Amino acid sequence: MKKVALFLLTCLLVIIAAACGANDSSNGAEKGSEPKGDKKEAEVLTIKHELGETKLEQNPKKVVVFDFGALDTLDALGVEVAGVPQANIPPYLSKYEDKKYENVGSLKEPDFEKIAEIDPDLILISGRQSELYEEFTKLAPTVYVGVDTAKYMESFKTNMEVIGQIFDKEDVVKEELANIDKDIEAVKEKAAGDKKSLIILTAGGKISAYGPGSRFGGIVHDVLGVPAVEEKIEVSTHGQNISPEFISEKNPDYLFVIDRDAAVGEGEGAKKVVENELVKNTNAFKNEKITYLDPSYWYLSGGGLVSVKEMIKEVKEGIE
Repeated sequence: MKKVALFLLTCLLVIIAAACGANDSSNGAEKGSEPKGDKKEAEVLTIKHELGETKLEQNPKKVVVFDFGALDTLDALGVEVAGVPQANIPPYLSKYEDKKYENVGSLKEPDFEKIAEIDPDLILISGRQSELYEEFTKLAPTVYVGVDTAKYMESFKTNMEVIGQIFDKEDVVKEELANIDKDIEAVKEKAAGDKKSLIILTAGGKISAYGPGSRFGGIVHDVLGVPAVEEKIEVSTHGQNISPEFISEKNPDYLFVIDRDAAVGEGEGAKKVVENELVKNTNAFKNEKITYLDPSYWYLSGGGLVSVKEMIKEVKEGIE
């Protein structure tokens, strides 16, 4: 009889122990333990761009930005960055001069040692750094987001969509681009007619002109539809060297001026260079249609969500 009682007691203890083990397992799941294999991993993206194909995880945490248009965009989207070249940052992005952001050199001379210290998850570059692309890729996934001026809006929109995809902000980007399209249509309506324009850049007392398909003409002429006073202006990064006589001869109705010296903190100012006796004979001067464009947007950070909207706005105001 004692043996039977001992056997029954042993069985009872085994049952109680098993129940406790099951209960402990249940409590562990409630505290956040997940079955093996259920953990969600970051999505790996393959980004195609002008300089190649880049694989990276979505929503990279440490981002180094060498294009102020891209910085402008990330700022508008609320995306934090780890490092930027802090020389000549546009005034409207001056918060990135703060010590909380690492200084990674200049636009043309990156500090690769500093970038290596940051150990970024993503580097964004554009035209000024394109020749160093392979060096950047040794440090982190690198994506080129420069604007192709020969197809300005197509290139700009592609860059914005890529950034939206990388940072999971596609819906916001889509909405912003739709608003920009509306702004463009409004300017095109105002630009329709026979009044013609000339875009010039002043630097060190010299003047360069930009026409259709160029760095600045790509948006003014090709996108916004403001007629050019001269269709065959040389297309190059630095524009076609011209004289005040050229401006007087072409006699633009609208004259758009970009002051490079103001952008980089040098020189004597565009107005002194431009408004001479020859230019004062043009329709643009007589009708007060010389527009000094903000070089922060046009020279330093073109191709960003904010800068493109502001560029469109300035052209609209210039032809009203």
